[in-house]
Amino acid sequence: MAPQMIFVNLPVKDVDASKAFFEKLGYSSNPQFSDETTACVVISDTIFAMLLEEPKFKSFMAPGKEISDATRTTEVLVTLSAESREECDRLADAALAAGGGPAKEPLEMGFMYGRSFTDLDGHHWEVFWMDPAAVEGQA
Repeated sequence: MAPQMIFVNLPVKDVDASKAFFEKLGYSSNPQFSDETTACVVISDTIFAMLLEEPKFKSFMAPGKEISDATRTTEVLVTLSAESREECDRLADAALAAGGGPAKEPLEMGFMYGRSFTDLDGHHWEVFWMDPAAVEGQA
């Protein structure tokens, strides 16, 4: 069986600005699945963020629902793993430098470390590293 893929669809106000934000974090876009209202951000071989301008995002929603204002409410926490503490810091610092905001204080648990940030539209992103020895000890 092939690895399962995930496409996280997020509403954005300005697809070009959001695409540029994620490019500053080191991610690329897949032009095959992007257009003037959508950017497909490639996070890994199996993880993609689909950034859809709000009217296009709304066209995929169930009738009668409204788009959440991620600057005022939290519907989802998008969490990514990192290969090291330094990679957590690099990604979060790049997000802040690219115009993102701080979400909460760093998580420091010795065997696990994490940082968080919000993107240009207020969506909450987490990035964490866990000591492989701690993971193996849990098995």
